Amino acid sequence: MNSLPDQPPAAPGSFSPDQKEYLQGFMAGVLASGQYAYVGANAAGQLTGSPGAAVTGNLAAPAEDSVFGTPLADLSKPERWKHEENGLDVWEKLVAHAAADKFPDEADTFRFKFHGLFYVAPAQDSFMMRLRLPAGEVSSHQLRGLATLAEECGNGGTDITTRANLQLRELKPRSIVRALTRVQELGLTSRGAGADNIRNVTATPTSGFDRDELIDVRPYAHALHHYILNHRDLYGLPRKFNVAFDSGGGISTAADTNDIGFFAVRVTEKSLSTLSSQLSPPPEPGLYFRCEVGGISGHKDFARDTGVLLKPAELVPVAAAMLRVFRENGDRTDRKKARLKYLLEKWGGFPRFLEETQKKLAFPLVYAPRDCAEPRRPVLKHGHLGVFKQSQPGRNYVGIGVPVGRMTAKQMRRLADLADHYGTGELRLTVWQSVIIPNVSDAFCATLVRSVESLGFFTAAHATAGCVIACTGSKGCKYAAADTKGNAVALMAHLRKRDLGLDQPVNVHLTGCAHSCAQHYCGDIGGVATKLTDGREGYHIVLGGGMDQEQGIAREIFRGVGSDELPALVEKVLVTYRDRCTAGESFLQWTRRHSVKEIQELLSS
Repeated sequence: MNSLPDQPPAAPGSFSPDQKEYLQGFMAGVLASGQYAYVGANAAGQLTGSPGAAVTGNLAAPAEDSVFGTPLADLSKPERWKHEENGLDVWEKLVAHAAADKFPDEADTFRFKFHGLFYVAPAQDSFMMRLRLPAGEVSSHQLRGLATLAEECGNGGTDITTRANLQLRELKPRSIVRALTRVQELGLTSRGAGADNIRNVTATPTSGFDRDELIDVRPYAHALHHYILNHRDLYGLPRKFNVAFDSGGGISTAADTNDIGFFAVRVTEKSLSTLSSQLSPPPEPGLYFRCEVGGISGHKDFARDTGVLLKPAELVPVAAAMLRVFRENGDRTDRKKARLKYLLEKWGGFPRFLEETQKKLAFPLVYAPRDCAEPRRPVLKHGHLGVFKQSQPGRNYVGIGVPVGRMTAKQMRRLADLADHYGTGELRLTVWQSVIIPNVSDAFCATLVRSVESLGFFTAAHATAGCVIACTGSKGCKYAAADTKGNAVALMAHLRKRDLGLDQPVNVHLTGCAHSCAQHYCGDIGGVATKLTDGREGYHIVLGGGMDQEQGIAREIFRGVGSDELPALVEKVLVTYRDRCTAGESFLQWTRRHSVKEIQELLSS
């Protein structure tokens, strides 16, 4: 039997030198495996991706009479609520409200959102619970558990969101603690899923099996997710914040609409050859990430490239540093100007923002032009629907369309069964309100497709009705001016009855308010809800939006179209495009080569 060499006994509760050496080696092995991404802080409080340099992590702000320099009297109302009582500290209130079956007052309605609970009156006299599913990953076991929870405490179903996670609806106060604890027992969380927090961290939904990806980005999405959960100072930002990781593969995660978007790129000798004189020293060939910031499509802006080139190990530290710069400097007086985009505008662009970020990092940011890396491979616009080969031989992923993202508990259980029987029990949610079942063998793809269709779902990007996205709408959100999901379902039914003869699918995005949760400005056809003068629900219609290689903000064509008139108008738009486009011309190309006036005249004829 081997024994440890003689050494002084370790103090109670501490590690011996050999134990420390073992743990250092163990952690080095874990990190080298690529399954985890690391971020910590050194003795100076700077963030680092090197475990050996880290000594601390949680960076709590000291109590003071102002909030990052903003006097208490100048704070917006939600900021005063946060200052008076942190939303993370209301567990006893949650328990008391559940025991009394009572809804919260205005201030606690806001604070309960820190736990993912939204009191959505007057739309519904109930709570909505939003989860956090980093990278959109959910197991068959978890999906079954959520189905049962939805039946026992909610309305018997869930909604897939445009941040690749799930919402349970119509929870009564008496059920909120039971729902929170049940979610945790399933290995999930709703902590920080609402209010002024970092929303669900998204990633390319085919990461790990995409044949075209440069790197599996899930470890970084999960690492940032857990870093956020375990660092109290990253709650209570000036406003909500979105982060996404793009693998460079065939499917988009709409990273350019996020506050921070990380895009995998490859630097090669060839891509560097024409830039060597501009870079001193030039980066080594290899895998890196570009960093874009400031996206907020509802405010008609996409994230823009910062010029920063990051190694994979630097992603989470840089995200954490940028989050803290925003936390300390974002506007806490005007909610309409409290997103990162407006801080960047206030500072005149990126230089100061990156300078402040650099102060919080223990390693230097490296700057390089976009041309130092190979161009990103164009995304497959509808690659989240259908059957596609994986990087693993003989395996496929099946992209499943869920009409307006709404699933019943029965459908959820059946999807979980299909993932077990034909895959490996894994499911991925997408920002397109769809589901992916990966690791399906060649022999079972056709059977799985038939089974999915028998549930009322679809796997083909139908040319006119398979790519309709809608936010929650007025039946579940107090901000929405129309029943977007109901209108979307009616639109899909109308279009499916027509054979318009289109060669390629067209995306339709319906959103209920200016928050643009369904990103109407990014759809081929978009609509933002409004109340008409006669009291009816209506939409302002925009055309020609896109993301990724099609990036662009849609232009408004019509105002005040009644929801009952929407199906006929969309049909007319598509028929006009079909009859007047050139050979091979996409809907996006057709709309963008015409002025707004020309399109209006074409559709009025």
